[in-house]
Amino acid sequence: MVESTFASDGFDLDAIPDSGDGEVVYEVGGMASIVESEKPESKDADPTSTAQPEEPSPLAESEKLKAQGNEEFKNKNYLEALDMYTSAIEACPGMTGKGILAQRDEFDEKERKRLHEVHRLQAQKRAAESSGEDGDKSKTENATIPARDFEAPSHPHGKELAIYHSNRAACSLSLKRYEDAIQDCDVAILLRPDWAKAYVRRSTAFENLEEQTDKALSDAKKALELDPKNAAARKNVQRLQKIEDERLEKLKEETLGKLKELGNSILGNFGLSMDNFQANQDPSTGSYNISFNQGAQK
Repeated sequence: MVESTFASDGFDLDAIPDSGDGEVVYEVGGMASIVESEKPESKDADPTSTAQPEEPSPLAESEKLKAQGNEEFKNKNYLEALDMYTSAIEACPGMTGKGILAQRDEFDEKERKRLHEVHRLQAQKRAAESSGEDGDKSKTENATIPARDFEAPSHPHGKELAIYHSNRAACSLSLKRYEDAIQDCDVAILLRPDWAKAYVRRSTAFENLEEQTDKALSDAKKALELDPKNAAARKNVQRLQKIEDERLEKLKEETLGKLKELGNSILGNFGLSMDNFQANQDPSTGSYNISFNQGAQK
């Protein structure tokens, strides 16, 4: 390192030797240091170098296929777009969506059996208590464990895989393949439980299936909960709530009609009918009082 002294009234730039390729560092007291710069090594300097070119992203192929699918979808070529998204899914490293759904189904089956056993033990415990016996506490102490929900295993590219499946679900909706759309949305939601768009798309699929309005409404409400500013979710909740209320009212009327028929078939043996009984609701409590009217006609 070469050092030079400057005039005391300040730095004298002319007093600094030619720095060449070095870097001039000004110091307190009028000194300057020239630090020679390190020259970059020539690419051809070491012919035996084993340096490898940068590896492409593991998602590069999937992202490329997704972009192609997006273009096809914009042009309303839904079958072609579906194929592109399928290829993107298959190229994505890590566990597949099918594998995740298989794990979920296996978990649900085990959970169903566990809850069945819990209910059996609870019934056994109640029977023992009613007879004054203590029963086997070791078998019944775990009989109040609540139901558990399946959680997807950690996925290194879960966010991207969820997008590929959700995009394919959009194609299936356009092609009216509603069951397929639900399966893809299931994968997307398992990978990203807080993603409103996947719930909106699954809600649309449920709505287009017979007697699935309740599930459609549930998904729409969940989407609105996750994203209160989601206009599509809010609109769907309002519309589906009305449809579901009408469905439940119709179901209630049909159920009451069948119960009335059953009651009349029994009471007819005694010269009575359901018309002899009138239910009056108490507005303050919501409960019903049943009154008997002897003079009512069958």
